[in-house]
Amino acid sequence: MAMSCKDGRSASIDNGKYVRYTPEQVEALERLYHDCPKPSSIRRQQLIRECPILSNIEPKQIKVWFQNRRCREKQRKESLRLQAVNRKLTAMNKLLMEENDRLQKQVSQLVYENGYFRQHTHNATLATKDASCESVVTSGQHQLTPQHPPRDASPAGLLSIAEETLAEFLSKATGTAVEWVQMPGMKPGPDSIGIVAISHGCTGVAARACGLVGLEPTRVAEILKDRPSWFRDCRTVDVLNVLPTANGGTIELLYMQLYAPTTLAPGRDFWLLRYTSVLEDGSLVVCERSLKNTQNGPSMPAVQHFVRAEMLPSGYLIRPCDGGGSIIHIVDHMDLEPWSVPEVLRPLYESSTVLAQKTTMAALRQLRQIAQEVSQSNVTGWGRRPAALRALSQRLSRGFNEALNGFTDEGWSMMGNDGMDDVTILVNSSPEKLMGLNLSFSNGFPSVSNAVLCAKASMLLQNVPPAILLRFLREHRSEWADNSIDAYSAAAIKVGPCSLSGSRVGGFGGQVILPLAHTIEHEEFLEVIKLEGVGHSLEDTMMPRDIFLLQLCSGMDENAVGTCAELIFAPIDGSFADDAPLLPSGFRIIPLDSGKEASSPNRTLDLASALEIGPAGNKSSNDYSANSGCTRSVMTIAFEFAFESHMQEHVATMARQYVRSIISSVQRVALALSPSHLSSHAGLRTPLGTPEAQTLARWICQSYRCYLGVELLKSSSEGAESILKTLWHHSDAIMCCSLKALPVFTFANQAGLDMLETTLVALQEIALEKIFDDHGRKTLCTEFPQIMQQGFACLQGGICLSSMGRPVSYERAVAWKVLNEEESAHCICFMFVNWSFV
Repeated sequence: MAMSCKDGRSASIDNGKYVRYTPEQVEALERLYHDCPKPSSIRRQQLIRECPILSNIEPKQIKVWFQNRRCREKQRKESLRLQAVNRKLTAMNKLLMEENDRLQKQVSQLVYENGYFRQHTHNATLATKDASCESVVTSGQHQLTPQHPPRDASPAGLLSIAEETLAEFLSKATGTAVEWVQMPGMKPGPDSIGIVAISHGCTGVAARACGLVGLEPTRVAEILKDRPSWFRDCRTVDVLNVLPTANGGTIELLYMQLYAPTTLAPGRDFWLLRYTSVLEDGSLVVCERSLKNTQNGPSMPAVQHFVRAEMLPSGYLIRPCDGGGSIIHIVDHMDLEPWSVPEVLRPLYESSTVLAQKTTMAALRQLRQIAQEVSQSNVTGWGRRPAALRALSQRLSRGFNEALNGFTDEGWSMMGNDGMDDVTILVNSSPEKLMGLNLSFSNGFPSVSNAVLCAKASMLLQNVPPAILLRFLREHRSEWADNSIDAYSAAAIKVGPCSLSGSRVGGFGGQVILPLAHTIEHEEFLEVIKLEGVGHSLEDTMMPRDIFLLQLCSGMDENAVGTCAELIFAPIDGSFADDAPLLPSGFRIIPLDSGKEASSPNRTLDLASALEIGPAGNKSSNDYSANSGCTRSVMTIAFEFAFESHMQEHVATMARQYVRSIISSVQRVALALSPSHLSSHAGLRTPLGTPEAQTLARWICQSYRCYLGVELLKSSSEGAESILKTLWHHSDAIMCCSLKALPVFTFANQAGLDMLETTLVALQEIALEKIFDDHGRKTLCTEFPQIMQQGFACLQGGICLSSMGRPVSYERAVAWKVLNEEESAHCICFMFVNWSFV
């Protein structure tokens, strides 16, 4: 039997006869196809009975028609995908050609300037000592120096400033006004965020980016103008005046405030002119610059608690792209007045790389994120739409920044200290701050807390990469968090009256991380933390046994240059409403060194051991000593507590002690993380990539071959590093557990981590018996003696559980004993074949 995949009225050959479908038959089949593209045989027979016009067609012919129809649909989708890829590559090629032309112009200009200075230097050596004539000539030249046209606050004066701003911005975006160099770590390509560059040798700090986004120019401009929605450091943008221009554009006068990233510096504000216009080629331009007194334009008085910074001509050039979407050029150029901050923080305000990460690339990421949401338009984590999850992330970040800065116009006031200035206490009793915070909740309990207290502090860290430290704080909460404080924070905003918790019987049963959402490049992700087993006593009857935290993580990529690491969390009600009250607390770690951190991406594997006290176990590795370059960063800690006003002194004392204990814990962790400590510590567990891990991979493969008589890995790689790499990327889940009374996992490949929904650090806290159901545990107990005596056992398929409680099915499992060099048992290895989530 053969059929064509091209014609809707396809034909089939049956019993030597050629049959053609009529239009009515095709229409009936198409209707069913849209309802059910892959009908069962029963459904096809039912269709024949229900549609008399199909009565002369056999079921197997209809089956083939549906196969061909699916084939055509697949071809159509593939064609659309390839067309989209082709459009993207064409646009990227155009972008790269323009960038190449700009670089050629820049090279020509540098060659010309080099020749000019050579000639000028040569002429200067031949010049005479008589300067009398020169003074006459130069005085005339000084008088001929072009001056700026008169400026004032009139529409004509503002338009003059706007046109000049537009020209200067375009010269930076597509010309050679600024010498741009590629940002470290950024490689342009079809899958990259774009072409990102930073300034070299110009006033202030500047960054430039160009890329492709799948949104129309007007939508792009609308998103970028709403700076607080994507620039996390932006507190507010107030439009004070709007003036239309004769060319169809608009001039806006803006006042913008930026949060201070740490307690050690004041915030920044800007008095700006923003000019929106359309160029002759149809490109949309949004450009901005600061208004200064030297321009005779409108002025804005200084604002308390802010340092007036300057924005040099910056903006967005947005061009429509053939086939849809936009090509965008972004330029950010600022003078952040670094003189106003302590010297140790000045690199943060003098780094173009930091500006690129926080502002320029953040704009591109926001555009790409929204473009993806528009194209897919699906519901993600816990039934929430992406826009709702982005709003929650924004609320967490904004709440943390508000607490960190403690502006008086938001109702914050400072409490006196207790003789030490290490921790600052702020109190907020304003109804505006608490609006929506202490209303009734879905659990039916009204909250009566009528104030919020924030305890904050900053500390300088030496020689510990921010990403590594933050990863440890996220994955080992028990090393720094206090159970009773978490319980109090959750209770204070959930059920109203709650006395300060004292010592409790027992502690948290564990921490479970539930993924919620992440950005396209995984540089930021939102998750829910489940802290198990809080209530253990009778007085906890009003409080659930489990606490839920909404948590925002960012900056955990060690290869990203100039980005800060943040861990911000807030207790949430079990109903997890979109408008749930949030009191964010957390950590922000900002690198102060512009150099790229050279560090192992898995150093946090050793922290659990580095913090332990006891005899040495395995041999230590000296791999960390090679990457022991000094790095500095500043960590800012801020914790918020809702409370009743009459308990202010009690809560303030608790908050001070808590933050001081966290500072002590962080210092201990940072010391354990420092390369010098890691290289000399004798009891470290082996991270991936070290000689010990390579040795373990070799033992696993040798033992598998010894007991089962076949090779575990298909490749014939001999090197230890190649064996480890192949094992790590093996499609089946492979994991090792210790030979103890209560076996726990010590190693897993990437598939194993995915199956257990955990990380290499958290893996070591999972007991073997926890992943099996009752049937699996009985089977394992039955087969364990055979594993120890015979060396291996084959287990039938079944169900196991991930660390998050999700059921996982597997076709079969193999368990074998892993022998070391002395032929003694080192651990037990499991391989789960063809696993999948149920």
